[in-house]
Amino acid sequence: MYKLGSLALVAALSLQACGGGSGGSAAPSPVITPPPSFVSPHPDIWETQSASDAGFSATALSDAFDYAMQDGSFTQAAIVIRDGKLVKEQYRGIADGEVNTLVSLGSYPGDEDPVFWTENYGTRDSMSLMTSWSTAKSFTSMLIGMAIEKGFITSTNQLASDFITEWQVDDRINITIEQLLDMRSGLVPVCFLPNTGDLGECANPGDAAAGGNIVFYTDQMTGCINRGLAVDGAAYPWDRDGIYTAGEFLYSNCDTQILGEILFRATGQDPGTFAQTELFEPINMTAYWWRDNVDSGQSNGNYLTYCCLDATARDFAKFGYLMHLGGIERESGTQYGSYVSDVLAMDSFYNKQFWSFCAERDGSGGCLNRVIHTSGFDGQFIVMDFKHNLIIVRASLYKSYLNHSDDRKMLLIPGSMATSNWLGSLPNAMAIQTATTFSIAEFHARIVSAINQ
Repeated sequence: MYKLGSLALVAALSLQACGGGSGGSAAPSPVITPPPSFVSPHPDIWETQSASDAGFSATALSDAFDYAMQDGSFTQAAIVIRDGKLVKEQYRGIADGEVNTLVSLGSYPGDEDPVFWTENYGTRDSMSLMTSWSTAKSFTSMLIGMAIEKGFITSTNQLASDFITEWQVDDRINITIEQLLDMRSGLVPVCFLPNTGDLGECANPGDAAAGGNIVFYTDQMTGCINRGLAVDGAAYPWDRDGIYTAGEFLYSNCDTQILGEILFRATGQDPGTFAQTELFEPINMTAYWWRDNVDSGQSNGNYLTYCCLDATARDFAKFGYLMHLGGIERESGTQYGSYVSDVLAMDSFYNKQFWSFCAERDGSGGCLNRVIHTSGFDGQFIVMDFKHNLIIVRASLYKSYLNHSDDRKMLLIPGSMATSNWLGSLPNAMAIQTATTFSIAEFHARIVSAINQ
């Protein structure tokens, strides 16, 4: 009896321990840990890393920055990011030798006063704005890719005249968005003509190759739309070879300006608003986009999608990191990856508003490392080296002159910064024609050589 009672007691206790029996309490509910909330890989503030931890020789990297910041380079900012972390950055105001150069070459009132240059281009730091000039073209390209993924545009092969209906009445009807992106639209390059005050056919290869100096014109969009097609085999003063060949590369600010109008008509939003929602906010970038000086247009002026974004160098680097990530990362997945992949597959010097150069060749002349980059007047660069997981940003000295109005609406009155709204990058945007000591290919090469092999 003792053994049987003991066994019964053990069994009863076991049932109670397992929640069995009519008098036992219910088992506690399992604790469910919610999945971690999405953390965007697009940085708000860059995480930093020392040069040695990032795989650089600190001394060699410092030497590379000495090259970029030397007197005569007119460099305001230089940044190196590797593996998504900020490794080194440096900023400065105008150097003494640069002041002397500008004073000696200046021709407008005030140019010959050193105080003008030191007061306007003094100390600069990480919060100082740089300007993009044509680096903005690459941003416009990305916005086109976004409009395609969202269904506003069918593909880059869609006819531009589906949106620019003014072209439906003549041979311009056949121009594709891809041809505008690649600067092969065949449209005549136009320049500002001082003798008439209008935009017209460029008179020489130099002005045409610079994209056309349309910055002096109030309504830049209308002038860009109203261009005609060049004739295959005809002689033109603006063609570098004298004879135009259909499909040849013609660098054109107007081609990109029209892409901005396509965005506007396709999405129903001006390019600035579309960019803010779809691009700047997701990558945590603060940017200010200039417009032309009409009261109408897209939004109290037409956004200058061929140029003229102001942001810090750190924020411009976020665009390069977007390309490294292969698109914009959201909780739902990667967006715009297909378009980014198309850009990164480029094997020529220019494609979809991006430039490239070969930084390393094999013994047969093949390219082992094609570096993709943006490029802007006076040397504004975002460099993407995927082989070495590098992003490099370089900016020239800059001041935004907002003397006509507080809006970033372009109005350049030659010789009078006191009454102009202008992007005063140095040296050439301030009408000082001089070369600089800086080369982006050389800076990139010096940074790569600083990597410990």
